[in-house]
Formats: sequence, structure tokens, C-alpha cells
Amino acid sequence: MSVSTPEHGEGGAMEDPTGVTRPDPATAVPEEPEQTHVPYTGMREMPANADAGPAPTTTHSTWGAGDPHLLVTDEVERFSFPLTEDEVRIGAATGCQLVLPGIDALHATITHDDRDEYVLVLHGEGEMNANPAAAGSDVAGSPPGERSEVLRTGARFTAGPWRFVFMRDEFADHGRPFGGRIGGELSDQPPQPARPDYSDRDHPEWSGRWEVQDD
Repeated sequence: MSVSTPEHGEGGAMEDPTGVTRPDPATAVPEEPEQTHVPYTGMREMPANADAGPAPTTTHSTWGAGDPHLLVTDEVERFSFPLTEDEVRIGAATGCQLVLPGIDALHATITHDDRDEYVLVLHGEGEMNANPAAAGSDVAGSPPGERSEVLRTGARFTAGPWRFVFMRDEFADHGRPFGGRIGGELSDQPPQPARPDYSDRDHPEWSGRWEVQDD
């Protein structure tokens, strides 16, 4: 009994016993799907609810949130000091919350104020980087030589041999979003919502009511 074998033609095609020409699977090249060309316009694809406008990010949160703390270093030591009290005194005196040798008895104070800001006052000599204008001016109502600034994440100051860096998670830092730079893209600079009203923060049903926008 004889068996008919397909005959190969051009381009890898072969003819089966019925006379129908079929592609040879061993040599045939699969056809690529047709691609639709979409011209680039330089515009981003907008979401379905684009008419609602962009949702601004925020750096406001609940009272004292964001793990506010100081990174404290000198030539030998390095440690973290949490800011859990509404007033933290830094100095060499035993009555201070953060006691360090080699500085004034009361060298600096950090106050957690009614707007959920952490405000530094330098009573002794030292440098501040976050508010250079305040470094050369006295605080109103304070003795000469004292300087003040609102601390933002990454703000640095010194006292004697000690260096301090203020840290707080961005979502609660009250500064500009995106690590302090102007947010948005090109001319799209949406302001963030106003900070919550912290005046009634001890109420059990406090939910962060909004006040007039101030940032």
C-alpha cells in the first residue's frame, strides 16, 4: 500500500492529497497582527471624571500625627528623640526633657502649638537652616538673642556640639506636598485643602473640621 506525501511548493507551502495548498508549519512565518497607529499629541490621557478637576494632595492630618521626632548627633552619639509633649526643653539642666552636655542650661525649646506646628526657639547660640531670615532677628516679646522658626521635615539646627534634624512624615507636615517643592505639573498648581481646625481636638467626635485656608 502506497502513501501519498505532500509536495512542497514555493514559500514553504505544501499540497495535500486533496489538492489544497496549505502552509508548511515547519517553515511558515506567522503573520503579525495589524497595528493601529495613534499619533502622539503630547497630551496625557485624562480619566473619565476629568471634569471634576485634579484632587490636590494634602500634608494635613490629625493632631500630632506623622511621628515628629529629632535626629540628634554629635561626634560620637546618634539617636532619635520623639516629640511627644507639647513643650520640649533642650539643655544641660536636669529639668529639661532632652538633657545634653556641653550646652546652656536651657538652650532651646520646641513648642507644639495650636495649629499643630512644631516651633523652635533658640535661647542660646546656634544655627538654623530652615528660616535664614529668623537667624538674624529676635523673636517678638523674647529676650534679645532668641530666634524662632516653624520646623519642617529636614529642618536642621545646632546647639554647641549637637546637631538636630526635625523629621515628620510628609502627610502631616503642613508644608508643601512632594517634599517641599511646588506640586502639580507646569501651570497646574492646585492648592492643598486648608488644615483641620484643631481647637476642639479633645472632643471624642473630633473629625478634623476645616477652617479658612491658610496655606
